[in-house]
Amino acid sequence: MKILAKYRQPRFGRSVLELLVTVFPLAGFWAVAYFSLAHGFWYGLIAIIPAAAFLLRLFMIQHDCGHGSFFARRRLDDWTGRAIGVLTLTPYDCWRRAHAAHHASAGNLEERGIGDITTLTVSEYRALSPMKRLGYRLYRHPLVMFGLGPAWLFLLKQRLPIGLMNGGALPWISTMATNLAIVVCAALMAWAVGLLPFLLIHLPVVLLSGAAGIWLFYVQHQFEETHWSAGEDWHFPQAALHGASHYDLPLVLRWLTGNIGIHHVHHLASRIPYYRLSEVLRDHPQLASIGRITLSESFQCIRLVLWDERRQKLVSFREAAAVHA
Repeated sequence: MKILAKYRQPRFGRSVLELLVTVFPLAGFWAVAYFSLAHGFWYGLIAIIPAAAFLLRLFMIQHDCGHGSFFARRRLDDWTGRAIGVLTLTPYDCWRRAHAAHHASAGNLEERGIGDITTLTVSEYRALSPMKRLGYRLYRHPLVMFGLGPAWLFLLKQRLPIGLMNGGALPWISTMATNLAIVVCAALMAWAVGLLPFLLIHLPVVLLSGAAGIWLFYVQHQFEETHWSAGEDWHFPQAALHGASHYDLPLVLRWLTGNIGIHHVHHLASRIPYYRLSEVLRDHPQLASIGRITLSESFQCIRLVLWDERRQKLVSFREAAAVHA
């Protein structure tokens, strides 16, 4: 952690450039989709896909702002994050608080639930009633997790500070102010381009971006050799480095996702700007092999749904039934 501290300083000009090369392409692809729709060129709606990719990248900038690592100027980071939150439908201050809790407790079996994908141990699952087991199976089903999940999270759940309702005034102010700004911006866009075109373009952009974001978060912690522990066995450096994956993506996807795949390093030193994470792997190549999964390997992670405390690894429902029968 001391070695990684030297990578924490962002470059202001680079941060501004990263913001510009994300916002302008997002606006450009959105415009291409709109003009294609307005002139009957339906094939032009393919532009929704790159627009969603750049909205996802914009969320990664919001993510860095939440860690105070994008500009390393707290007020500038916070207001940049709040403005981006209107586009990503994510109330910044609420999300920042929940995400900080996630970083402080990732891999701790005794502190699951805030900012995490719900993961039960095998014994916890076996202790559930049949109906609750069915509910957990439905929750972990890919169609629910990556299909219904983005709509529930970004369109509904984040409209209220769920999980933070007893956290004082800030979660409410953050959520309601973001909601108001979303309504105003959506009304202006609907007035400018028409309600139906706006919905036909922007809803798919948001939902595709959200599905990709949930997938990334899933793969970063739900891989077979991840690390979980409890009580005095839990130590932050070990949980950070071994409880998060190195999702080794192709270069283009790495750029679009803001190097978030280098997640083990990010958890170990969250103040490193995302565009400097690649420098860490370049200078310390021994880190690249820790928790490494490739794009093709990552699809196998979907079946991993329960933590087996005896084997110290994530397993599928079938594996859990076979071992504990």
